[in-house]
Amino acid sequence: MPQLTIEGVGTVEVEKGVRLVLALEDNGGDPLHRCGGYARCTTCRVEFIDGEPQAMTTAEKEKLESQGNLGKFRLSCQCTVDHDMHVKVLKPFAESGLEDPGSRPEDHVTP
Repeated sequence: MPQLTIEGVGTVEVEKGVRLVLALEDNGGDPLHRCGGYARCTTCRVEFIDGEPQAMTTAEKEKLESQGNLGKFRLSCQCTVDHDMHVKVLKPFAESGLEDPGSRPEDHVTP
């Protein structure tokens, strides 16, 4: 099983193929995901310290390009954990002032 290191939290083993946003949420990473995991809001942004995926969904690429953010961060709702990764959550729910992080994303990457 891949190891996911979450900056400020620690390292956990994650079942291969799990959406990164869910792995973070389920293991203390505290990500926002206001659009429910559809690559629309960019609140689930992460910085890859190590192990950034080479692949990028069309939805993620289009959203990041449209906002001038391509290459600045990745969207955890559009990545799956299929190898060891080390990430930093850039917009933690605890720092948002919101009542909830957003509806729980589906198990599989969408759209």
